[in-house]
Amino acid sequence: MTTLLLTHSACLEHDAGEYHPECPDRLRHVLRALEAEEFAGLRRAEAPLATPEQLALAHPPDYVSAILGIRPAAGERVQIDGDTAMNHATAEAAQRAAGAAVAAVDAVCGGTARRAFCATRPPGHHAEPSRPMGFCFFANAVVAARHAQKAHGVGRVAILDFDVHHGNGTQACMEDDPTLFYASSHQWPLYPGTGHPKERGAAGNVCNAILPPGASGAAFRACWETMLLPALRAFAPELVVVSAGFDAHAADPLAQLNAVEADYAWLTERICEVAERHCDGRVVSLLEGGYDLDALASSAAAHVRVLMRG
Repeated sequence: MTTLLLTHSACLEHDAGEYHPECPDRLRHVLRALEAEEFAGLRRAEAPLATPEQLALAHPPDYVSAILGIRPAAGERVQIDGDTAMNHATAEAAQRAAGAAVAAVDAVCGGTARRAFCATRPPGHHAEPSRPMGFCFFANAVVAARHAQKAHGVGRVAILDFDVHHGNGTQACMEDDPTLFYASSHQWPLYPGTGHPKERGAAGNVCNAILPPGASGAAFRACWETMLLPALRAFAPELVVVSAGFDAHAADPLAQLNAVEADYAWLTERICEVAERHCDGRVVSLLEGGYDLDALASSAAAHVRVLMRG
């Protein structure tokens, strides 16, 4: 069964401003890497628009309406916070990013794809229930998880986040829901300042592992091997959703960890092994961070290369 790649040209039009790290070239580099011959077997599709009802699976309806209603004129921007801005294309891009997550779940749970990777932007894991922040507007991973439950009858969904920044938005959206599990490795201290291991969720359904600045790829692997993956296995998910941020890479300018492409490939292999055991191999992966363009492209390629196996 094929691996599905979902993207959309609208995600290239979102522009938060000159010199902003979450820039359109991030997605261009990822897509260029996935044009290599070894990725010819990917099935490719355009990301649809998530409906307001689907977005409301993670956010209050008035918040959804407010974000979708911000449509600056061409050439103008609305500054949401110090590092989060919207131009004329942002609302559609964010709606497509969430829509890709929904379509990926439909394909994987519907049996038309084994795994899926959503090459979209803006990212989503910092978007809290009623607040955009950290370049993010909608909690795409939570939308995906709850859509799987509502539309496909999936019971337990795990969200795994290896972005270097803690996914405060994801955690805030799901920590009171024992049918969802969230595991995150991230640098500490670092933006947004959340994700301490003492944060356990309402039912022990949150598992945070922190890494100090300068931590090696071996330390990155160890926190997953000894803490996060055992917790995932104990949860026994029926679907795995991945927040795939690649900014723990040694070359990334926004953090100080030292993972490399081989570490991302290793973790993807471990995730797929758990998925094979517990949920018929079903994995939906969503692009989050990663701000060195070359490292982002090669790391995403390493991740997708593993997703395509089997």
